[in-house]
Amino acid sequence: MPLKAAPGEIRSSKIGILFLRYSLASLKQRAYTDALQRSLEASFVLTVLCIAAWFFFDRTLTLRATQLVEASKRLSQGDLSVRAGLSGSDELAQISTAFDQMAGIIQTKTEALQTSQENLAISHADATRQAQQLTQTLNELQQTQAQLIQTEKMSSLGQLVAGVAHEINNPVNFIYGNIAYVSEYTTDLLTLIQHYQQAYPDPNLDLQSLIRDIDLEFVAEDLPKMLASLRTGADRIRQIVLTLRNFSRIDEADMKRVNIHEGIDSTLMILQHRLKARADHPAIDVIKDYGNLPEVECYAGQLNQVFMNILSNAIDALEQGVIGDGRWAIGNGQDERRSPTITIRTQIKDSTRVIIRIADNGPGIPQDVQQRLFDPFFTTKPVGKETGLGMSISYQIVTQKHSGSLSCISFTGQGAEFIIELPICFETTPTEQTQTIPAAIGIKTRL
Repeated sequence: MPLKAAPGEIRSSKIGILFLRYSLASLKQRAYTDALQRSLEASFVLTVLCIAAWFFFDRTLTLRATQLVEASKRLSQGDLSVRAGLSGSDELAQISTAFDQMAGIIQTKTEALQTSQENLAISHADATRQAQQLTQTLNELQQTQAQLIQTEKMSSLGQLVAGVAHEINNPVNFIYGNIAYVSEYTTDLLTLIQHYQQAYPDPNLDLQSLIRDIDLEFVAEDLPKMLASLRTGADRIRQIVLTLRNFSRIDEADMKRVNIHEGIDSTLMILQHRLKARADHPAIDVIKDYGNLPEVECYAGQLNQVFMNILSNAIDALEQGVIGDGRWAIGNGQDERRSPTITIRTQIKDSTRVIIRIADNGPGIPQDVQQRLFDPFFTTKPVGKETGLGMSISYQIVTQKHSGSLSCISFTGQGAEFIIELPICFETTPTEQTQTIPAAIGIKTRL
């Protein structure tokens, strides 16, 4: 059927055969070339896209990851305020958010821990300070208690001394006051007897017998001597009473000007029984080298207590230098020296202060003992013999009550020397007004 013929229409046509000749190799070559060109173009485009993607990820993901890693390092180094701060909705942003939250929690907990540690340190410091204050208060209370006990003892001693001195003083004054009259009456009676003997040289036998029995000649010679001895004894007793009064200063509780030398002499008088020679101990020599001192303003009774403590310790030290046969020696008993001696020197310093030096030639004081010499309750003597308060109270009396100084210089085997330095005129400071040092003897009694 010819082309374009309608259905049922018959048209005339020419029928022929057309032969076409193609080269398949050429077609294949062309198709390969086209395919290769398209492949190269696609590869180039893909490479460009990959490079662009690499630059994108390097600029965005890698940089963000590096920022997160850097924040992690700073956090590990202790910078608790660091934050990553990555924005977006990707995984790195989510990790950054979690990191920031974790860093915030760590910072909050660390700050709370530091605050707790600071509070704990402050509490520990407060507790330590309070413990130190309690320890100091306890020591002060112990010292105050010991001082009160010492004050009570000295007060009792003051009452005893006052009572004994008063009881002795009254009859002694009676005896001393009548000795003169007794001496006068005795002299008159002896003179009368002499006149009777001259007027009646030959008495009767009864008188002659009585004169022989009473040995009238001896009585007439010895009676004035006895009266002189009574006067000497009464003077001695009065001197002892005066010494007790000067030492205790019972009627001088307030500060006033006194003669320092009288206080030292009174103390030596009280200790005279320990200075004398005994069967097992030689006598202790006392050398006085007194300077020309003015009267010093002080609490005389308390200062005499200082002299008593220092001199008593010096005597104790000298007694340690006596060997078995009563000879004076130091150390191992082979190094014999001169007799035990206490030397007391006084002098003026800069016209405003006085210095009292009390030295002995005893065995000396070791260095470790010197460091604790003025500590309360420290003593090297047997338990029960001393309380260890004498030197401590003496130090407080000199330094706190009198604004002076008390020091010790000693070397083993060379004796010891205590140096007391006092102002001539005392000036009270507010600190000194608040000090409470027990008085040596505070009972006011008239002798």
